[in-house]
Amino acid sequence: MGKVPRILSWRNMLVLSLAVNFSLILRILKGTDGGNSSYVVSIWPVVSNSLDRTVYGDSKWPVVSTTASGSSSLSSASCTYNETQEDDHRIINLKLGDPMVYERYWQEMGHMTTMVIAGWQSLSYFSDNNNELCWFLEPELAKEIVRVHKVVGNAVTQDRYIVVGTGSTQLYQAALYALSPHDDSGPINVVSAAPYYCSYPLITDCLKSGLYRWGGDAKTYKEEGQYIELVTSPNNPDGILRESVVNRSEGILIHDLAYYWPQYTPITSIADHDVMLFTASKSTGHAGMRIGWALVKDKETAKKMTEYIELNTIGVSKVSQLRVAKVLKAVSDSCGNETAKSFFEHSYDAMFERWKLLKQASKTTKGFTVPDFASQRCNFLGKAFEPQPAFAWLKCEEGIVDCEKFLREKKNILTKSGKYFGDDLSYVRVSMLDRDSIFNTFIHRISSSFNSTL
Repeated sequence: MGKVPRILSWRNMLVLSLAVNFSLILRILKGTDGGNSSYVVSIWPVVSNSLDRTVYGDSKWPVVSTTASGSSSLSSASCTYNETQEDDHRIINLKLGDPMVYERYWQEMGHMTTMVIAGWQSLSYFSDNNNELCWFLEPELAKEIVRVHKVVGNAVTQDRYIVVGTGSTQLYQAALYALSPHDDSGPINVVSAAPYYCSYPLITDCLKSGLYRWGGDAKTYKEEGQYIELVTSPNNPDGILRESVVNRSEGILIHDLAYYWPQYTPITSIADHDVMLFTASKSTGHAGMRIGWALVKDKETAKKMTEYIELNTIGVSKVSQLRVAKVLKAVSDSCGNETAKSFFEHSYDAMFERWKLLKQASKTTKGFTVPDFASQRCNFLGKAFEPQPAFAWLKCEEGIVDCEKFLREKKNILTKSGKYFGDDLSYVRVSMLDRDSIFNTFIHRISSSFNSTL
């Protein structure tokens, strides 16, 4: 009996298997619909820990169809609630203002804001900006900051010094350092009208500085002498446009304008204050880049703020600055596009839909209320509308004393209690900025009965 040729050894089979699998992969990537060169990319959530798995679990994500030219067919974010069967035991976390509502817009933009940074770039501590004051500020970022404020018309930039920071939190600390008396007079009181941003007391007192200390609610502040008042407008958590409250000659003001953008509130005037803080996290949704900027009228104050950042972190990431500059350029460019919606129009539409659903739920259940806002004309969008803040300042009714506890135990919704904002336990702050699937789940749960009280 003759020998059987060993043409199908295990090595041959391995090579054949690899070839077949590679061929299948190529066919999937290239597409098989009649020779069309487009391909489909499915985007799924990345689960990094058990909490993420609990929160996002089986969330459905958009399918992005990308043509060979790089254009995208993903539509603008839609927040219309669809009746779907869901797991009511899944915990959803709306305590933080993580701005994932913007994700779909930037997916649609494709490679418009993609950057390639060579390994030899951004080696130096110093930026090539001929700026003796803020020596780590990238000139491209400074240019785009001035441009976007001019396009939107929400803040004065002329005769202002720009100080860049690692988010507006670092800039807030830098401003406290710069504006506090550096003598033996003792720490200056820092106040803000309740409900105030919950992190202000924590940030102010975390280092137990001899320069400044948290002084509480500006509405009840009675102490004599110098003080620093924080004016957050629109306010976090309730979205109200604000002015200073204490109004004494010894007062020093810091204006936190993180939310003074047309997707959140009508732009009724050009802000013109001594120290104005902004951040990329809420203006464009790029919280992970950790970039904020201050517009400062006084040169010595800007120098002191720069000194603080130099001592604290020896400058600010150049890579993050360059990325934010690219994003801001795309935003400003979109505002000049007459054939398509601008970034702010897309964002306005998304926030409008979410607030419409929340108000409908409030009227239907009567178990909770949200603030009423007056409509004003927006100079940028050219129309009148009510504010639609990044957070909902929700108040539980029907005898519910502790709203945060009720929503956590009865609805599996995590929120931030009003007590952290200097207000009552019946209030909670709810983020309006999460992904569509999470927001729709939130609307579904609060639209059901509130009868099971604590």
